[in-house]
Amino acid sequence: MLERTMSKAGWTRVAFGDVVRLSKARASDPEPAGYERVVGLEHIDPGDLRIRRWADIADGTTFTSVFKPGQVLFGKRRAYQRKVAVADFEGVCSGDIYVLEPANGRLMPELLPFLCQTDAFLDHAVGTSAGSLSPRTNWTSLASFEFLLPPVQEQARVVEVLRAVDTARAELEKIVESSEAMAVPLLRSLVGIYDSDVEGSLIKGQADKTPNNTPLLRVKDIGSKTRQSVQVGPFGGSVSRKYFAPSGVPVAKINNITPFGTLDLSELVYLETGHAQSLAKRYSIEPGDLLTAAQGATIGKSALADERLSGAIISQHLIRVSCDRERCLPDWIHSWFISPFVLRQIFGSIQGGTRGGLNTTDVESLLVPVPVLNEQIEHVGALRGLRSTAAMTRQRIKKLAELRSKLLMMETLL
Repeated sequence: MLERTMSKAGWTRVAFGDVVRLSKARASDPEPAGYERVVGLEHIDPGDLRIRRWADIADGTTFTSVFKPGQVLFGKRRAYQRKVAVADFEGVCSGDIYVLEPANGRLMPELLPFLCQTDAFLDHAVGTSAGSLSPRTNWTSLASFEFLLPPVQEQARVVEVLRAVDTARAELEKIVESSEAMAVPLLRSLVGIYDSDVEGSLIKGQADKTPNNTPLLRVKDIGSKTRQSVQVGPFGGSVSRKYFAPSGVPVAKINNITPFGTLDLSELVYLETGHAQSLAKRYSIEPGDLLTAAQGATIGKSALADERLSGAIISQHLIRVSCDRERCLPDWIHSWFISPFVLRQIFGSIQGGTRGGLNTTDVESLLVPVPVLNEQIEHVGALRGLRSTAAMTRQRIKKLAELRSKLLMMETLL
């Protein structure tokens, strides 16, 4: 492990090309040659060293670059996407992927993928990329990258720690996945929906109650009695950059909603207070309001506003849903908005249309099972237990990611 301070005695400054070789193995006709899998840039996830997806070579490919287990795949196009992976099978890959391997015994094969993930190496790759729309780095430039190479014994210690971090992160991710996987069937069972066929029939309007007699209500029927219950953000230039300020009234935007249905306010923008006052009455946010993305690739992504957004303004591409809290708890409607039951309705409402997004009428028409309030309180408690486990585990994953980032900055490799 890295408990003791590393001595840099015996470390040598090397160029990447001194210890790493670019594989030029090719297969002009890969299928008869016995290759079965095809990997493109779209199959490599940023920050994940494992290749989890691929295409079938039987479906056809023009790729000819061959890779083997243990070799490192590095995305040379748009290097800022940080696509690095270690192959654990053989196949062919895109010409926009470099296949790398140690050139000699000076660099441990296990350390190479971590080296390719360091900020210094990736900054070098980005800085040497050419092209405006689809910048690419080249091998000559990568080969010139210089760094301090520890002796093999020290390399082994670095690999040991980084592998331990990655193993711990993988186990924590399994906990998150299992907690989230349990949330959907639990939510369905609480209102008597036990399979997707029943769910589909309810969405089609074939009943006004679930199998256990929970009423199905439209969002407009459970809306706030004191303010506009479903409100889209202001169009035009009302929240344009010219009104931004270093401080003032926060603006909630689509990128503040995480894929997990929570808020990330690390990149909030602010409106000038004077300008925001003209928007506040119609577009302000109260804690407990549901915010859902109305446009773009993240359409339907939703989160609950908390005290941090009290008095904030919704942006153009967000829809705010304000419920009558004597009929529907904010946590209850949020649970359904991030469930397949409502998401199927959302995507069904825009499928085949030309609008490319949600409008307030779409959201007002969404169906939600709404039991009596005391049952909602009990159900929300059960759901919070699962979400709490997932949220705390994500925080641990975040801390591991920060540790990993520090290790990859490593005085060891810079």
